[in-house]
Amino acid sequence: MNRPTFEVADIFRAKGDSFIDHNETWISYQQLKVMRAITRCRTAALGGHVDRCTRCGHQAISFNSCRNRCCPKCQAQARQRWLAARERELLATSYFHVVFTIPSELHALVLRNQRVLYDLLFRAVSATLLEIAADPKHLGAQIGFFGILHTWGQNLLHHPHIHCAIPAGGLAPDHSHWVRPRYPFFLPVKVLSRVFRGKFVAGLRQAFRRHRLDFGGALQHLAEPKRFAAFLRTLFRKDWVVYAKPAFGGPAQVLRYLGRYTHRVAISNHRIVAFDGERVTFRWRDYAHGNKSREMNLSAEEFIRRFQLHVLPKGFVRIRNFGFLANCHRAALLPLCRHVLGMAPLEVGEDSSDSAQPRNQATWSCPVCHGTMVTVERLSPAQARRAASRCTSFDTS
Repeated sequence: MNRPTFEVADIFRAKGDSFIDHNETWISYQQLKVMRAITRCRTAALGGHVDRCTRCGHQAISFNSCRNRCCPKCQAQARQRWLAARERELLATSYFHVVFTIPSELHALVLRNQRVLYDLLFRAVSATLLEIAADPKHLGAQIGFFGILHTWGQNLLHHPHIHCAIPAGGLAPDHSHWVRPRYPFFLPVKVLSRVFRGKFVAGLRQAFRRHRLDFGGALQHLAEPKRFAAFLRTLFRKDWVVYAKPAFGGPAQVLRYLGRYTHRVAISNHRIVAFDGERVTFRWRDYAHGNKSREMNLSAEEFIRRFQLHVLPKGFVRIRNFGFLANCHRAALLPLCRHVLGMAPLEVGEDSSDSAQPRNQATWSCPVCHGTMVTVERLSPAQARRAASRCTSFDTS
């Protein structure tokens, strides 16, 4: 893929300081760190390394990545490492994709209480799926799956939802065989929606009783118990959206499909069409009107504000495993799943951990002969600036 003409980093460099000056009352330290990381990513400010081709001797400077999970440049390698680690956990069956979304009435409260309510969202989704799947009326099995939190829509506005990838079926209660789904969409969507709504609202009520919710700003009125109870009642007046796609292919197809979701950020650099120093134009898909491709034009500061809505609290885990894929069950139950599905046992010593690239191995091929580029020298920021003026080529993509 060609290098994009405009990047999020360009907008941050041009308008980031102005945005901070105008929004210092609410912008967090974590959001400031994200802006700083993205603007410095793959520049001499972070230092770099000298790579040399093992075949033809071609030499080039590569500036270091920021590795921030919000950075559009840094997710491709993280995604590949994660997918490689998950490859051995995929089962010889088809997979379902189920999406759980909370209604817009909750968005302001969630933004004010991100850590508490995003965690509640995960718990409500997992409890819903595990409970309905275990019910003999629907599946009667122990399932395993992972969920991925996304907080954005295509227009960059706040739209929290969780994507779940679920093997088609699960372990029988006695672990003797694999139970296959009886529904074309894995589990009945209307049942999932009602149970999900009930569990999330029950969690909200409990969080309120334990004084874990912040009602600052325009939400102050909800701090009164009667008003909060009335607010919760309104959440039952509409159906909550749970969307399920039909089963898609086996392990190879699953990996390609999941690559679209696992390490996605709010917007990729390739979606940015134009930036004139004041306004940003980017492509988006209007799902409400036939999935049409449109262009949106925003002021640079509004673009940055929307981007910052999706910076998660420090250390928040946005990809989580549940059921027989949960960390506490995987070692015992995953081999059992492979056995009942007729798969070969894993070889002793296989490691599913997210291993980093070898220290002396670069992640790109020689632009001259397509040989392997190997790191031969590490550079400080000052050294990177000096070496850049002497080197024949750069890798800053």
